[in-house]
Amino acid sequence: MSAATGETLAVRGLRKSFGPVRAVDGADFDVPAGTICALLGPSGCGKTTTLRLIAGLERADAGTISLGDRELNGPGTFVPPERRRIGMVFQDYALFPHMDVAGNVGYGLGRNPDPERVRETLALVGLEAEARRPVHELSGGQQQRVALARALAPTPDLVLLDEPFSNLDASMRERLREEVRAILADSGVTALFVTHDQEEALSIADRVAVMREGRIEQVGTPEEIYSRPATRWMAEFIGEIEVLPGEASGGRARCVLGTLPADSGVEGPVDVLVRPESVAIGLHGPQGSPTATVVSRKFYGHDQLLELELSTGERLRSRRLGFPQWHPGDRVQVWIEGPADVLARDGG
Repeated sequence: MSAATGETLAVRGLRKSFGPVRAVDGADFDVPAGTICALLGPSGCGKTTTLRLIAGLERADAGTISLGDRELNGPGTFVPPERRRIGMVFQDYALFPHMDVAGNVGYGLGRNPDPERVRETLALVGLEAEARRPVHELSGGQQQRVALARALAPTPDLVLLDEPFSNLDASMRERLREEVRAILADSGVTALFVTHDQEEALSIADRVAVMREGRIEQVGTPEEIYSRPATRWMAEFIGEIEVLPGEASGGRARCVLGTLPADSGVEGPVDVLVRPESVAIGLHGPQGSPTATVVSRKFYGHDQLLELELSTGERLRSRRLGFPQWHPGDRVQVWIEGPADVLARDGG
């Protein structure tokens, strides 16, 4: 099957209100051609409304939406959904129960679907052998792949997916994530999917756009989003974080766990943001490392989460491999070993 060629999505100043509620409040982000982007955020932040505005299912109050060199939404411009060259996978899949698998996929191709294109698309999603099965006989994961095939069949410039894994049980969800990512990558299409699941966003996407109260808080690779949060809110929203008070001057920041680099423009009171996996412990740490007592331990097999109490009374967490084993009452030294971020105290 020949790969589709996706186009770059550009969203600028997007706004949408429903009565007094401003659902989208000046959102700005790009999805480069051929990449998979997650639109991540808490419930009610405007993610699904943004998706519907891009699809043309809602009209924006202001802002522009462009796909490649085509403007889909802007002052005096509104391209209807059927002319946007956008495929959409709905949260409930929206399959037609009276049609078989091939019929559902062919529906996306119009009144006279090309059987060869239907076969190619079903092969892409691994369902060629199920072409004549009624969709109600399929598992949830298979139905999801049918919905994805229907969206990909017309070779769209962009595919939108709204919470694509929310209807699946936990064991199937992880397997389907890998399958859907591989299918989208093989197709070459640009993809944007909405999710509130951080693990889902970080594991599937090439880029992550984090949304908060109708605005984009930060855009970057999963590694950048996780390791270099732009604000304290971002750091606390994505994964676990320890926030240590510190003082910065001359490109260095000092906190209870030692001294680390800081941006040259950051001076005065700061928050040092450290993931638990960057908090190292041992019987003998670097010179000057503070001592702490292990207060509690949660053992997960592959790793363990320890709560530590420093001699100052401050508590923080350390995530270590499952060995060596640590136990409550152990005395250890503590230091930072891994990514840490320094933000001005008013930066979050």
